[in-house]
Amino acid sequence: MKKLSLLLTAVLLTVGLTGCGGGKTQSIGAKSEGEKVKKEIVVGASPSPHKEILEKAGEILKKEGYDLKIVEFTDYQLPNTALAEKQLDANFFQHVPFLKKTIEEKKLDLDYTVKVHIEPMGLYSKKIKDIKELKDGAEIAIPNDPTNGGRALKVLESAGLIKLKDGELLTKLDITENKKGLKITEIDAPQLPRILEDVDAAVINTNFAIEAGLNPTKDAIVIESKDSPYANVLAVRKEDKDKDYIQALSKALTSPEVKKFIEEKYKGSIVPAF
Repeated sequence: MKKLSLLLTAVLLTVGLTGCGGGKTQSIGAKSEGEKVKKEIVVGASPSPHKEILEKAGEILKKEGYDLKIVEFTDYQLPNTALAEKQLDANFFQHVPFLKKTIEEKKLDLDYTVKVHIEPMGLYSKKIKDIKELKDGAEIAIPNDPTNGGRALKVLESAGLIKLKDGELLTKLDITENKKGLKITEIDAPQLPRILEDVDAAVINTNFAIEAGLNPTKDAIVIESKDSPYANVLAVRKEDKDKDYIQALSKALTSPEVKKFIEEKYKGSIVPAF
């Protein structure tokens, strides 16, 4: 009877402990049921140079057990929306002011982890070889989005063509002096290389210039200073900033291997920001 009583007590204690634990046992440090280790990282990117830089980073990630999947975008609006809607794990196509402006306008819960490179913006032309050849009343095309448009206007100001009000997000309405009477035309950034024949000159983002076969260091009449604040960044959802796969991607993009790749492949037209 004593043995039976002890056995029943042990069974009751086991049932009671199991009930307090929700009916599950789990060793310390084990993953909760249904939780998986993420090994595929989906990143949205512009074709050049962002995709090319990501491909180099992907080689590093592969050694760490991650598979990098790159989704190409050719515009500046969809990648942030796709990231916010969780179609992407991250994106790599934009500089800091553009990201901040988009977050503010669209109320997106995004941020960035690392600054990767700077793409100096340049003034290009099929009609002139020197800024001194630019005639009065000449037409110059610039990007039509607020951040790149203001940046392009500062390139023109640095060349002595116009003067601007102080500020960051400037438009052609903020021009305070235009002695040559230049006509400033705002165009979608990806279209700028295609309309070079139709205007006297255009201020073009380096990624679109490279795609069109233009070499910023050789073909640009005027080029933005290399100490530009417009560093291109890896954008992520705030909730994911500290996750292992995002940290691994950030580390790979700012590795010595990627720095060497940028310096050797782009030869100064694109500059590492780390």
